[in-house]
Amino acid sequence: MHKKRILCLIAAIAAVLIVIFITFQMGYWPYTVPSRLKKVLAMTLTGGAIAFSSVVFQTLTNNRILTPSILGLDALYLFLQTAIIYVFGSTHLMIVNKNFNFFLCVGLMILFSVLLYTVMFKRKNKHIFLLLLVGIVFGTLFKSLSSFMEMLIDPNEYQVVQDKSFASFNHMNTDILLIASVLFAALCVYIWTFRSKLDVMSLGKEHAVNLGIDYDSVTKKMLIVIAVLVSIATALVGPITFLGLLVVNVARELFRTYRHTYLLLGSFFISVIALVGGEFLVEKVFTFQTPLSVLIDLVGGLYFIYLLLKESRSWS
Repeated sequence: MHKKRILCLIAAIAAVLIVIFITFQMGYWPYTVPSRLKKVLAMTLTGGAIAFSSVVFQTLTNNRILTPSILGLDALYLFLQTAIIYVFGSTHLMIVNKNFNFFLCVGLMILFSVLLYTVMFKRKNKHIFLLLLVGIVFGTLFKSLSSFMEMLIDPNEYQVVQDKSFASFNHMNTDILLIASVLFAALCVYIWTFRSKLDVMSLGKEHAVNLGIDYDSVTKKMLIVIAVLVSIATALVGPITFLGLLVVNVARELFRTYRHTYLLLGSFFISVIALVGGEFLVEKVFTFQTPLSVLIDLVGGLYFIYLLLKESRSWS
């Protein structure tokens, strides 16, 4: 009952912040309300995609300080964008048509994920931490290739690449909101059907297998879902490194449970509070002088250091 009250409380806080964000200093409401609704929807989808993917990823790795960015998926997305602009230019259909660009990049990311997971899980001594190591290597490779192409690219095209390389909540890609909403809703329903299995998998691979879970099959399915969720978040606002780490660990501290019913919903509402509340402060208090992504990375980075120090003390 205590957990349900906490969940209802943070859901109410998220709803109140959304109402305040939309209605505060409304001005000419026929223009302001639709514009702010799009922005809130984009932030909600971004926060939800990051929260869900981070919760599932931490369950698969059984580690509280890892996020999907360690697999290099966001680096792959930016590499694909840079490669398209480098080869075809920023005025090509694959860049101008946002929906086509989104589906192309998501399809390539899923293909990469399937190939990587298939090769890795065919090994006899397969282990997800080996997959993480390979992901780190590929992430570094993709970032290096992106930097190399940025050095050679036309200066006029370079600005387009830069816009996609940094998270921005003031220039969100709202053209793909409908597609992103449908995809996100479908993936949320899909993950929700696996919540009981994820509860068991949080015990570790050996215990999960002994309790009848097809661990490898569920892991591969969830990793592909994570790839799509990361692509949704990155396509909407750009890469955000520490948001998932922050909101998921706050949810774990609040609920103190292994049950993904609370972890998934709690992380979702906390991410909405962080993004909508943070953007409200950036616009109304800091007057756009400090980007929200910088604040999130600052707080998330400090919290990451705290978790590392906490873990090091527990080992000693």
